[in-house]
Amino acid sequence: MGDFELIKRLCLSALLGGILGLEREYRHKDAGLRTNILIAMGSTLFTVMSIDFSTGSGGDSTRIASGIVTGIGFLGAGAIMRTGAGIKGLTTAAMIWVNAAVGMAVGGGEYRVAIIATIVAVTVLVVLDPVERLVGRLGPKEQRPVDVIDDGPSAPGAAAVAREGADGPLRSTPK
Repeated sequence: MGDFELIKRLCLSALLGGILGLEREYRHKDAGLRTNILIAMGSTLFTVMSIDFSTGSGGDSTRIASGIVTGIGFLGAGAIMRTGAGIKGLTTAAMIWVNAAVGMAVGGGEYRVAIIATIVAVTVLVVLDPVERLVGRLGPKEQRPVDVIDDGPSAPGAAAVAREGADGPLRSTPK
């Protein structure tokens, strides 16, 4: 592959990764603009190298591609955090995964596929966010369990302490 073609692929992957990263940056997520550009470019570079190595040696270019998918899986897993209220970072992890796929498509010369995938991913992130919020407001409200802690016999009028969930506010309830 010539230098011009390599530069074209790296620049296109940086542009598409940047487009995906702008949405994450706008929402103040951990994996923002720079991270997404680097993920796309890294995937593109690994894919180009895989193709070049296999062409010269007669090897299998899919071996490095499977390594990219595995490595990106670990990177995405690092973006997922369990909190008292649930799980955070799933969309960011999914974005990392999609971004790597876009980079691999560019590295393999599948520009049309990479551009369409980027457009669809940005559309999903932008259009479905308000839809998810609306559905969340309209859906049934989740009831969190309340644990009552009683320290034994108390004077009249004393209160037992109830705690809502693991992270909820403390409040007093009459006995």
